[in-house]
Amino acid sequence: MRMSDIVAQYILEMLDEKDGNAEIQRNELASNLGCVPSQINYVITSRFTPEQGYIVESRRGGGGYIRITRINTAPQNAIMHIVNSIGKRLDKVSAEIMINNMLSRSIITEETARLLASAMSERAYMDIPQQYRDYLRASLFKNMLLTLV
Repeated sequence: MRMSDIVAQYILEMLDEKDGNAEIQRNELASNLGCVPSQINYVITSRFTPEQGYIVESRRGGGGYIRITRINTAPQNAIMHIVNSIGKRLDKVSAEIMINNMLSRSIITEETARLLASAMSERAYMDIPQQYRDYLRASLFKNMLLTLV
């Protein structure tokens, strides 16, 4: 398991234990997990974003902290939030992250997640010129999500 996966899993466990709210000391967490503080920053900025259903607040300084809050919304509202966060382009990796987040929050079923992932895969766009794939993926993903609302 990669260090970023370990850090993310640790933070997710903290969120589960504390009803969706976790307050961490970046240096302390890095020391506990045996990584550098910048690894903590990377995981938080890449895996705990508003599009993925999290609010991150930070306070710098000696007593500084990073507070992560899981946004709890109704499934329809969460889906609309995701649709609104998608721009004109969507790459495969970002789509996979959104699908996995919806699945882990029980917004979609495993069957729906597999269907969405299939439609977002590179294989589905093989006949489309490379420069248009992310535009088409964004449009298709938005439309598929809107059918779930």
